[in-house]
Amino acid sequence: MSCVPALVILVTVLVTAFISGIFGMAGGLILIGVLAALLPVATAMVVHGAVQMVSNGYRAFLWRTYIDWRVSRRYALGALAGFLVLLVIAWRPEARAVYLFLGLTAMLVWLPKGWLRLDILQRGQAELAGFTVQALNTLGGVAGPLLDIFFVTTEMDRRAIVATKAVTQVLAHLVKIVFWSLPVIAAAGEAALPPVWFFVLAVPLSMLGTALGGQLLERMSDVDFKRSMKWLVTAIGAAMLLKAAGWL
Repeated sequence: MSCVPALVILVTVLVTAFISGIFGMAGGLILIGVLAALLPVATAMVVHGAVQMVSNGYRAFLWRTYIDWRVSRRYALGALAGFLVLLVIAWRPEARAVYLFLGLTAMLVWLPKGWLRLDILQRGQAELAGFTVQALNTLGGVAGPLLDIFFVTTEMDRRAIVATKAVTQVLAHLVKIVFWSLPVIAAAGEAALPPVWFFVLAVPLSMLGTALGGQLLERMSDVDFKRSMKWLVTAIGAAMLLKAAGWL
């Protein structure tokens, strides 16, 4: 990894961690878009997984008193099933397919609520979220908008949503690192992965952005939180669809 791409990625890490620190999502969509443009798909997935795992882990720590551990455990069961299915089919998409995944997933926030009637607190739905989100996250890089649909109708406030989602995404990104790093190392060895110094810089930047975003989240209302999140994800999704179509 040369200096210029590394600098671009590190700045993006800081900015996207700040965004995710506020909304618990959306930052990952931007980060994977930048990574996929600068790195091979498999390497981009590994870097994205590592950075996002740190960002989500630190966010979960900051808001740990608001975490719903019952939901997190149920989600983990579904995520395990989703990962096992991916191991069986052993499919990894090309870069354009990744952008298409991202764009279509983002647009799910506009589905009428009555069509799906999803609520992460209802029986079986945390497991369903774990299965579908884990599969899409592992293949496409992120699945925040899909996960968000399971939270928008719950009684949780914005802090509980951000905290609980952060715990689920630590698991999701850990699985993604394993899923994508094995073929990279098998094909080209450890030299194909980013150097250690990159992660030494990326980790504190991710934590700094997360902390700053959390300060702004504390000042927001639940209404402003959900409205802003919806429009932000839509804009990012539209850009990803244009990229998949070759128009960006």
